[in-house]
Amino acid sequence: MLISDVLPATIAWNPREGDSVLLGAVDADIAIAETVAATLPAKARGRIFLEVADASGIREFAAPGRVCVTWLQRDRGQSMRAAVDAWLAEMLPVEFDREHQVYAWVSGDRAAHALSSN
Repeated sequence: MLISDVLPATIAWNPREGDSVLLGAVDADIAIAETVAATLPAKARGRIFLEVADASGIREFAAPGRVCVTWLQRDRGQSMRAAVDAWLAEMLPVEFDREHQVYAWVSGDRAAHALSSN
């Protein structure tokens, strides 16, 4: 399978060196997140939130060591969107002397994009 078979061209995944990465996917899009995670460099850092119906949807998911993978279960009231919002609130603080940047793609978004604290 080629990356182009799974990764829609509209995502255009292209983070800058040093960007934190954020992926958020629901059941139907986990294969896209998995494909993107497989292309991340070994030194990548960030977070991946994966939402499934229940524990039966949880499986192995490979990611670089500095990228934390979190499985969220709808039957427990957990939400990928809520987790993404909370993580961004923490990772994109407004600071006068420093810019924070995250490169992100979340299920439902047409394209990946950079998010900045400025």
